[in-house]
Amino acid sequence: MKKGVILEGRAVNPGDISWEPLSSLCDMTIYDNTTEDEKWDRLAGCEIVMTNKVPITREVFERFPEIGYVGVCATGYNVVDIKAAREHGVVVTNIPAYSTDSVVQMTWAFILNLASRVEMHDLSVKQGDWTRSDTFCYWLDSPIELFGKSLGIYGFGNIGRGVAKVGQALGMKILVYTKHPEKYADYASDSLSFVSEEELLASSDVITYHCPLTPETTGIVNKENIAKMKDGVILINVSRGPVVNEQDLFEALKSGKVAGAGVDVISVEPMKEDNPLLHAKNCIITPHIAWASKEARLRLVDIAAENLRAFLAGKPVNVVS
Repeated sequence: MKKGVILEGRAVNPGDISWEPLSSLCDMTIYDNTTEDEKWDRLAGCEIVMTNKVPITREVFERFPEIGYVGVCATGYNVVDIKAAREHGVVVTNIPAYSTDSVVQMTWAFILNLASRVEMHDLSVKQGDWTRSDTFCYWLDSPIELFGKSLGIYGFGNIGRGVAKVGQALGMKILVYTKHPEKYADYASDSLSFVSEEELLASSDVITYHCPLTPETTGIVNKENIAKMKDGVILINVSRGPVVNEQDLFEALKSGKVAGAGVDVISVEPMKEDNPLLHAKNCIITPHIAWASKEARLRLVDIAAENLRAFLAGKPVNVVS
């Protein structure tokens, strides 16, 4: 039986689901977490490696030529040097579309919270403001009605399409920027239009990012692009942290150019104490949990097991290398 390792078991499974679908397929050692220093000893002798955020670099493949398979326990696979994997004949797979519904849900949790001012007023009430009010209601900032507003979606993969569907149900005008709109021509309608990046920035009341992290998308939420947006825009990022220049977003929230932001991802995770968004006005931050519903994690383990089973049978699926 081949020897395998799961480097970051706790990130996927803190103990509420079973590893059996994966652990039954090979001699699998499961670690809660693995640091950069620890990974070298833990990879020794392994033919199968399961990772999430631990980088699998060219040096890994050079030092451990016995590795034949790397299973990324996520959709994004930028933690693996794909070029080096290909050169060393290593199969790399990912987990596509396992968390789509959960991430769509989190996207709308951010949008609805910010538009309806839920968190702001919950805190105010619990601080006693309503008990001291001399009228039957009050508001610190008027809620925004989303019906008829423009929702800009940057990226139109599974998640972007799911977000669009909900936006249409709420009566919003959907503006989509994608590099290949021709692939999605059937989605165009009276309520959904494919537009240029410039038009999306200029015309959207809410902009949500659902794109992979590439050299082109790194830092695209920056001072220059924010200046092109409507005053009072709401920004959401549930894609990858480095899509956002966090200092520029902080300044835009401070000035009111951006009325509110919701971010589930940060440029450096875990978040550093000096991250400016920790002190930003009207910014909701969650610790990279959009994907982490129990339902999504069960799907992740099942798909990871199917990927490994297919590799062991000589017919790999979901290959990115």
